[in-house]
Amino acid sequence: MIQPTGRLWPVLEAEERVHRRAVDRTQHLAFAPALSGVASSAVDTRRGMNLTQVVDTVLDRSIALGYGSPGLRLRRRMPGWPADGRRMDGRVVIVTGAASGIGLAAAVGFARLGAQVHVLARNRERAEDAARQTRHRLPDAAHRVHPEVCDVSSLASLRDFTRTFRERHDALDVLVNNAGVMPDSREYSPDGVELTFATHVLAPWALIDELTGPLRRAAPSRVINVVSGGQYGQALPAGDPQSERDSYSPKKIYARTKRAELVITEQWADRLRDQGIHVYAMHPGWADTKGVRTWLPVFRMLTRPVIRTPDQGADTIVWLGSSDEPLGNSGSFWHDRRPRPTTYAAGPGKDDDITHAQLWQHVSSLAAR
Repeated sequence: MIQPTGRLWPVLEAEERVHRRAVDRTQHLAFAPALSGVASSAVDTRRGMNLTQVVDTVLDRSIALGYGSPGLRLRRRMPGWPADGRRMDGRVVIVTGAASGIGLAAAVGFARLGAQVHVLARNRERAEDAARQTRHRLPDAAHRVHPEVCDVSSLASLRDFTRTFRERHDALDVLVNNAGVMPDSREYSPDGVELTFATHVLAPWALIDELTGPLRRAAPSRVINVVSGGQYGQALPAGDPQSERDSYSPKKIYARTKRAELVITEQWADRLRDQGIHVYAMHPGWADTKGVRTWLPVFRMLTRPVIRTPDQGADTIVWLGSSDEPLGNSGSFWHDRRPRPTTYAAGPGKDDDITHAQLWQHVSSLAAR
């Protein structure tokens, strides 16, 4: 997914200038995580914080290292790295936006664990190609990979898919809402909803709503919403969920809708807690995906030394879907197998409860059309 944006990390707001600074900072900090961890530990261990936590926090705050591949590699080597998930033989998984990038990598990861994986794309050609690529990487899993056509920005297409799925499957173990867009100008879905909002907010909401029954019957089941570190730099606009009164900026609206997706993650987690359905948000860090190459070519070029592979970006998705370790943390926001804060002091801060309630009411009314 696209990382990050806003006042906290203006990577997407002043792309060339800030990306160059990020790369320079990455090179300057090549040896900083260990040194910073050791220095900080002298203070932080007195507060009961171990070295692993210190290094993890330093990586998270450094951004370039924590969101890039060096952060994941170092975290994997530290004590306390969570164990891989269990086998998923017989489990059923849906992945949206599975035609390429992180969605495709997540589909491969779940198929490798033995799951039946439904790969969703907006047309038959892309869905078949996603299934073909997954089968190419895992020939033994060919019979467990199922291409599905679903344009998640269209409620009619989404309902056609969920209706057919419910007819064929009694239970759903994992739903991954990964589909993403970043139009150059303001566009609208077939339902008249701003396209980025329709894809990142309305679609996950409607899929969870339509598939609550199968998810409940597979309890403990999981919903994983793929958001963005860019959400840290955005707040939800009060009384304007689709940012219709604001000037259009692709990067700003992308990050803002990812903020909204994080909020509906928390809201659904509260509503589904008693039904055994666990709802998580995660961000994959900076990953080398088709979306990044298309929408952020300068960013991709300048972060090439540290950018993650799609498989690295998808690691936490597959872990959340297959491990029992996160089950007590429904509604939380994850990166590299650990829960993260949803806001930072340098960002715009936490949205108020009224704005959250307005978002839920707005999305639920759109889904009821």
